[in-house]
Amino acid sequence: MKIQVINGPNMNMLGIREPEIYGSLTLDEINRQLTRKGDELGLTLDFFQSNHEGDIIDKIQDCYGNTDGIVINPGAYTHYSIAIRDAIAAVGIPTVEVHLSDINSREDFRKISVIKSVCMKQIWGKGVNSYTDALEFLAKKLGK
Repeated sequence: MKIQVINGPNMNMLGIREPEIYGSLTLDEINRQLTRKGDELGLTLDFFQSNHEGDIIDKIQDCYGNTDGIVINPGAYTHYSIAIRDAIAAVGIPTVEVHLSDINSREDFRKISVIKSVCMKQIWGKGVNSYTDALEFLAKKLGK
């Protein structure tokens, strides 16, 4: 079972960017932890990060017919990218939206997700465990 993990803008700056909010792990360290969790669950993971909306949309579309599930942290695009929302809806792949921080206890604009309605689940505020919980959820939903 193949899962695509997609990270949006500024996620490449993890470990440097506001560690009091996002933690001290780098994106590479998170990906290594996810790879171990994926192995444990019998999942094959592919990782992608971009600061560019169109590249994220292209990656979502590339998943069509090739991927069983998507875990996406759209970063700031969460709050306004109808285009990413529409790409997720178009491919019809089970998707989980994740966030490292508790978006509901932060600025008002962060409480709004235009992505949430086309995802099976939204997980936030658990640091790297937001991602691992998403993998466990998809493995269970997809019958692994």
